[in-house]
Amino acid sequence: MPKHYRPPGKKKEGNAAKYMTRSQAVKYLQVSLSVFRKLCILKGVFPREPKKKVKGGHQTYYHVKDIMFLKHEPILEKLREMRAYEKKVKKAMSKKNRDLAERLLSRKPTYTLDMLIRERYPRFVDALGDLDDCLSMIHLFAALPAIDREREKIEVNRIHNCRRLSHEWQAYISRTHKLRKTFISVKGIYYQAEVEGQKITWLSPHALQQVLPDDVDYNIMLTFLEFYETLLAFVNFKLYHSINIKYPPILDPRLEALAADLYALSRYFDANSRASEMELKLASVENGAKSKDAELEESELRLAQLQHQLPSNEPGALMHLMEDAEGKDEDDAETMECRNLFKNMKFFLGREVPRESLLFVIPAFGGVVSWEGEGAPFEESDQSITYQIVDRPTQGRKFLSRDYVQPQWVYDCINARIILPTDDYMVGRVPPPHLSPFVDNEKEGYIPEYAETIRRLQAAARKEVLPMPGMDIEDLADPQHLLAEGVIDRAEAIEAAEKKKKIAALQEQYHNELKLELQGANYSSVSNDAIQNATLNSEAVEASVPDLQQIAEDAANMSKVLMPRKKRKLYEAMQIGKGRQQAHVGLLRERKRKIDAAKGSK
Repeated sequence: MPKHYRPPGKKKEGNAAKYMTRSQAVKYLQVSLSVFRKLCILKGVFPREPKKKVKGGHQTYYHVKDIMFLKHEPILEKLREMRAYEKKVKKAMSKKNRDLAERLLSRKPTYTLDMLIRERYPRFVDALGDLDDCLSMIHLFAALPAIDREREKIEVNRIHNCRRLSHEWQAYISRTHKLRKTFISVKGIYYQAEVEGQKITWLSPHALQQVLPDDVDYNIMLTFLEFYETLLAFVNFKLYHSINIKYPPILDPRLEALAADLYALSRYFDANSRASEMELKLASVENGAKSKDAELEESELRLAQLQHQLPSNEPGALMHLMEDAEGKDEDDAETMECRNLFKNMKFFLGREVPRESLLFVIPAFGGVVSWEGEGAPFEESDQSITYQIVDRPTQGRKFLSRDYVQPQWVYDCINARIILPTDDYMVGRVPPPHLSPFVDNEKEGYIPEYAETIRRLQAAARKEVLPMPGMDIEDLADPQHLLAEGVIDRAEAIEAAEKKKKIAALQEQYHNELKLELQGANYSSVSNDAIQNATLNSEAVEASVPDLQQIAEDAANMSKVLMPRKKRKLYEAMQIGKGRQQAHVGLLRERKRKIDAAKGSK
């Protein structure tokens, strides 16, 4: 009898009963491979890796429970209906029966993904935690051109919908000041926001002409996009209603035609916030004694509700976000810090800078921004402008009342949370290195020179004392170093030295008493001479102790010998990783030394 023989009729056991291959799943569900992929993407079913692959290692395996989960999905029936509908339309068109084809086209079956969103994300926090890929995909398609190929088609309305959803998300983040980090890379611009305790990071491509490669399956990406559009619409709806803003927003068509969607959304926020404030006042008036002022309040309410539908060019109306006093008390310290970073500052953007990104990040940190072109809230000649963001070496005209800086200055100020000096970011100069806020320099083991400069500027803004170059953190506790650097005067240095001596004496006495207690003596009845003798004995013992570093190395080698082979291999891999990291740090320092030497030779 063969080893794996199973009598006919006997139930399967083990991995053969828990998993099935993709071909078996497609045959079981009686759908095509494309429909099966779409169904798995929408339902969130992914392949599994069983411990023992019964059908071979080249197969893709799915859990049987997941396939049973797909079998009873209502969308599966809708997809089958759509397949049958397409066959009917194709048959009517081939028979040149236009009346039947038109009737069929008017009754096209559709489906919605609302119940799938509720099913996959029962809590709102779960949806926020899974929003990274969603935002990156929607921002990507918002920058892509429309294509109409034989098998791949990206419609214009899908691109417009992605652009609208991305602007709605950015407008909420900018209004509530939830943006925390940003970084410009070759791939695009990275953003990180914190919404209801969840850190959300996404990538937005640069505003350049995108080239669509031919080796990408856009049908799968469009299936993901279909689900992500519905998810982000749900999230935006929830977030907008949390700040008493109606969703979807109604924008000014004139500003929308001028590609100033963020500005139009900010004005919509202003109108709705004022309308909600008027509604509260009107409710208080109706509940109380009715007076003649009630009619005036009601008329102001109607005007505020209709204001967002009327075109308006009043100056200073840009990005008046979160001016309501009701939201100020609910913000945490970090949000308040972000809101006040660019407070009372006005920015003007040149034509060559990334306008959409700066229109998003500057108001998110409390600034007021305008640009060159139609629909701008104020002109370039406004004397109250404090900074003009340009990226051209020469300017046609300059105003002495403002600073001309490169766009990198804005992003570096956001990451540092302070207003950096503009000398290194002046037009025509090579700016400092753009450091990533997502990298932990302490953990990497290498701190760039400009990161150290920013850290000292942050400490100066907080009125903290940091060690000078060449000093350690421990040197701050040494009064001689502080006196030599001029941080404190001589009287304070003498007082700090005496205090340090007292603390050291008490610590030494405490350690001596602990040693006597370990030896079994009653230190409360021991005289001072005994304590001094014990101190001398302990010093002699410490002098006879071998090198502690050698003992630690011997203990590490002994523990490594006693480890199981699997753990020992893991430990060796960790040590190899640490060695590579140290080699990388050494390479960075060598490069820095060569650059400094080249600058010194010039």
